[in-house]
Amino acid sequence: MEKLSVVIITKNEERNIQRCLESVKWADEIVVVDSGSEDRTIDICQSYHCKIFQMDWLEFGPTKKFAVDSASHDWIFSIDADEEVSPELKNRIQKILEDPGDVRAYRIKRNSFYFGKRIRHSGWNNDYTLRFFNRLEGNFNNNIVHESVQIPEPIGKLKQPLWHYPYPDVSTHIQKMERYSSLGARAAKNNGEKCTLISAVFRGKIKFIKMYFINGGFMDGREGFILALNSAFGVYLKYLKLWKMNK
Repeated sequence: MEKLSVVIITKNEERNIQRCLESVKWADEIVVVDSGSEDRTIDICQSYHCKIFQMDWLEFGPTKKFAVDSASHDWIFSIDADEEVSPELKNRIQKILEDPGDVRAYRIKRNSFYFGKRIRHSGWNNDYTLRFFNRLEGNFNNNIVHESVQIPEPIGKLKQPLWHYPYPDVSTHIQKMERYSSLGARAAKNNGEKCTLISAVFRGKIKFIKMYFINGGFMDGREGFILALNSAFGVYLKYLKLWKMNK
């Protein structure tokens, strides 16, 4: 049976990290790369006997790549602190490790929750993220945000879910919008993108229409409406910041 290293990047994740670690404690190794936590994150990770690295923040892609390179085993499962491996996914991964075959990477179905409610539409219903892979075949790219694993085909797909709790309350969503809109604007500027104030507003409106009407967010009830509205504001904020950067 192949051995598995779980890799996690953290900063001030005491609210989430125990749930995450409890769901992956069966792995052969847990690697945590922490970028300056000031809460109990490190203490909690130490209680699970994690292999901990403390370092300056390198942006998302490079930091996750460092975590992968710091692992002891070639098979990697990358998980965020606000995620949780379901029992069904755990069993499926273990079966794959018993006989990996020719497939060296897998996209995993991610079920996300918003304000504690499972979102079944809104464009979140077909979320497959590449998290389980053999590092001899690939690794994370260097994107400062929206990082991804670059690895050749074939890539498998697992329907056993990875549970995701990104926005437990309004303040968390607002804080993440502020951070990710800044990162997104910087990445867009680095790619040479331009934006006007009118197009920033227009992009936000299009995001709402797509999530709430086209992707069926209205079927997710009040949470679907709030999610679409806040997501639209996040898009507007990103391009507003890009507009200001380019002025």
